[in-house]
Amino acid sequence: CILVVAGISRANAQTNETDAQGIPIDSPTVLQACGSCHRPDDAGRLSRISFRRTTPEGWQQTIRRMVSLNGVELPPDTAREVVRYLSNTLGLAPEEAHPAAYEVERRADDQPYADATIQEICTQCHSMGRVLSQRRTEEEWSLLMAMHRGYYPFTDFQAFRRSGPATSEPQPVDQAISHLSARFPFETPEWTAWSATMRPARVAGTWVLRGHALGLGPVYGSVTINPVPNSADEFTTTTTYVYARDGRQVTRTGQALIYTGFQWRGRSSADNGDVLREVMFVDRNLRTMHGRWFTGAYDEDGLDITLERIGGQPVVAGVHPAALPTGTVQSLRLHGLNLTPETQATAIDLGPGIEIVEVLGGDNNQLDVRVQIDVEAALGHRDLFFDQATVAKAVTVYNDVDRIAVTPTAGMARVGGVRSPKQYQQFEARAYHDGPDGESNTADDFDLGVVDVDWSIEEYAVTIGDDDTRYVGTIDDIGRFTPAIDGPNLERSGERNNIGDVWVVAAYPAEGNADEQLRARGHLVVTVPLYLRWDPSAVEEEP
Repeated sequence: CILVVAGISRANAQTNETDAQGIPIDSPTVLQACGSCHRPDDAGRLSRISFRRTTPEGWQQTIRRMVSLNGVELPPDTAREVVRYLSNTLGLAPEEAHPAAYEVERRADDQPYADATIQEICTQCHSMGRVLSQRRTEEEWSLLMAMHRGYYPFTDFQAFRRSGPATSEPQPVDQAISHLSARFPFETPEWTAWSATMRPARVAGTWVLRGHALGLGPVYGSVTINPVPNSADEFTTTTTYVYARDGRQVTRTGQALIYTGFQWRGRSSADNGDVLREVMFVDRNLRTMHGRWFTGAYDEDGLDITLERIGGQPVVAGVHPAALPTGTVQSLRLHGLNLTPETQATAIDLGPGIEIVEVLGGDNNQLDVRVQIDVEAALGHRDLFFDQATVAKAVTVYNDVDRIAVTPTAGMARVGGVRSPKQYQQFEARAYHDGPDGESNTADDFDLGVVDVDWSIEEYAVTIGDDDTRYVGTIDDIGRFTPAIDGPNLERSGERNNIGDVWVVAAYPAEGNADEQLRARGHLVVTVPLYLRWDPSAVEEEP
């Protein structure tokens, strides 16, 4: 079956692609690496390759498949050059890449798609983000479906074809081809405009870093980017940042490559050897970048990152703590770059009702001040003005914590440690004020940030005598869940694996009443290891 479908696909690719589409390939490296199987036509277009556009990760996955299934032999340097060329020549425009950013940022939450039927067909085996990251001709979408059916015959039973009596209605696979060809065509106005003016991203310089680590809170620092000599798209980096809640400082050095003029892919190492993969998008104005830096056997640990280019002027990245209770005196730390330790209190303004009592000192990266919040100060967000720098909604004035919430509301961990790696799950608890309308869970609620809570797990009752809390794992005092080991547990009834469902519970003391608690919970599924990795990116280098 595989040979027949693959053979038909290759023959069709050589003869049926329309003359009006396709992008010629002029790279000697790509022609030598790919041209023996993907023959060029008179216009210089390689079969299959010239009629598809995707991300660097998409091209890398294709090369992996060629190596593992078709016996292609490529030296690493050659493979990297092929990925670079194809990503730049047959890539995505920013408007096409951004909706699928969660896929390349390796986020666990697949986003809903507008067409539920198409989403059901595609997400039986992979995320919808993988589909959103593709642009193909109609012929290529059809050949992709044929490849699925040839290599993975169960797709017919899982999603591609309906069982039961034959009808005149098109099969799901036909619906998918029709929909995807119209929604994600090879030629688009966005790519036409971007490819016509695409150029190397000029990102060398110093950037202020704002980030958030789930469960650990805000992160502030800086990134210095230097170009690699004789290269227009390769860079080295030096990064320093601090976790605002506990003061822990981190220094990292790394390297990065920018594909298609805006797609940052990098890797950096900390002083202790911890390695993070970096996926970011450079905005069109070359003033900001945003994305995710991550690690872990399942890419589950990471930082949400925003970078902003700066010059020599003072920049405030953020303030900690960012929630200020009325009628109190608080010490605040301003994090940023080019700050002046000798700053006068009059240069700092947080609005009416907040008095800057004293500047306590600091250095160019942080400044400590003492503030007094009036008991009658207006509740809500306040902008910070510092010399020539401003930060919108830098702090929030509040008088009570009305509720807390656990993030994520639904998480997943995987047992491991014997034959497979563990997948951890980090939770955090955030406090909220009900806002002007006095009602919880409405749009005007004030987010007061991450708070310290007592963490525990409780039974998510599914069966009588459920005992998941005894076996699935433990949660520590910062909300990090560590699953138990994989494999059958001889001490458990039926010698079952250490899997199950539990509630992750956060308890926060109610203000003004030590005997009461605000509680919130999230659902955690502890499941088996991912035995089959369709995309083994966790153990291979990024593009």
